[in-house]
Amino acid sequence: MTDAPLLLIEDTPSLRLVYRSVLQSAGYTVVCASDAQEGMAAFRKHRPHVVLLDLVLPDRDGLTLMRDMLRADPSANVIVITANGSINKAVEAMRAGAHDFLVKPFDESRLLSAVENVSRAARPEPAGASRSDAPPGEFIGTSPAMQQVYGRIRSVARSMATVFITGESGTGKELCAQAIHALSSRSSGPFVPLNCGAIPAELMESEVFGHVKGSFTGAITDKQGAAAAADGGTLFLDEICELDLNLQTKLLRFLQTSMIQPVGATQARKVNVRIICATNRNPMEEVRRGRFREDLYYRLHVVPIHMPPLRDRGRDVVAIAEAALRDFAREERRGFMRLHPDVANLFQRLRWPGNVRQLLNVIRHVVVLNDGLEVTPEMLPIELHHEAEPGAYAADETGPSMTLDGLIGKTLAEIERMVIEETIERHGGSVPKAARVLDVSPSTLYRKIEAWKRDER
Repeated sequence: MTDAPLLLIEDTPSLRLVYRSVLQSAGYTVVCASDAQEGMAAFRKHRPHVVLLDLVLPDRDGLTLMRDMLRADPSANVIVITANGSINKAVEAMRAGAHDFLVKPFDESRLLSAVENVSRAARPEPAGASRSDAPPGEFIGTSPAMQQVYGRIRSVARSMATVFITGESGTGKELCAQAIHALSSRSSGPFVPLNCGAIPAELMESEVFGHVKGSFTGAITDKQGAAAAADGGTLFLDEICELDLNLQTKLLRFLQTSMIQPVGATQARKVNVRIICATNRNPMEEVRRGRFREDLYYRLHVVPIHMPPLRDRGRDVVAIAEAALRDFAREERRGFMRLHPDVANLFQRLRWPGNVRQLLNVIRHVVVLNDGLEVTPEMLPIELHHEAEPGAYAADETGPSMTLDGLIGKTLAEIERMVIEETIERHGGSVPKAARVLDVSPSTLYRKIEAWKRDER
């Protein structure tokens, strides 16, 4: 909580009393006002970080009052309160800068949840503080599958080891590479991404190592390659398995010597670059088929990180969707704030073959073509309903989210950990409930969890 009090502006005495009692019981300091004039005076005096504002006031329109408050203090966070028949007012308020809305009647938990969310956003981080439990970089989600990824990112970030990221298309492999770079001692240096599958084979050597003027037709000036541009930082080679075999040989030589020689140059020079690469293919299968050099694979495959598909990330899909929804709504000047529960349930049942990229496209589609406070099923593309498979990959208690294919190749200990963490997540983080389902004692699970934490330190 912040030092500033919470300002409650509500003209109905009984409701004002109830709201204040609930908030004070939760530990908030509350300043009350019964109309717009009194509310604006209290706002100027106390400079609250959070304002609960009824949009219907006896002396002035609440929306106009909110605009005046935000002009006076743009950092203020306003939660508007509206009646069920005035949803359009709430939409207008969200467009004007409100942080959240409450529709009467609402219960105690909804009130406290809204206030806590806003308070958390308003709370300044202590100087020098670091949140080791927070997702690194721009990741969103707290599922067990992603917690393993976060732990691996933090462990490898400060080393010079080459990282090999695998995962389906759209799972966030470049985000993973960026997070590693941001946490590394090279974070002040450049992060240079290069998509090996998006550049014609005949131009790829020039893109990686550069060229000198006149070295080939069209080389009208000297060109710095990606490896030189990443000197002192990180070179991210995306879709590494698409690289031409001839260039794979030169890349291997570069990894062994750290020397680059632009096309047409007579001398090589040394660069200091960390390599992170990624692919959506199975690299060992590419090696077996002769499409990827075995020696290059073992040179690159020092620290592997596998990005899980979205369908294996439980409620992360809802968190990602709602974060994107708010971002896109701001861009398109819409009032969306959350998903309808039916949409959230549907999203958790879908297979999402395009993973996060597909999810973001769906949210963008909804925001561009619709408006409102919640995304309802009717707003979704019709093909999304057709893709839904009841029970498939649903993060609920009726069916598993792990398939046999996803377990092949893992050790028994890894499978055990996956099952335990998935069960705990499905039961709201409750170890005792998960223990009952797994038919073991809670102490057994607690011991295993502590052992995993020790191993990750």
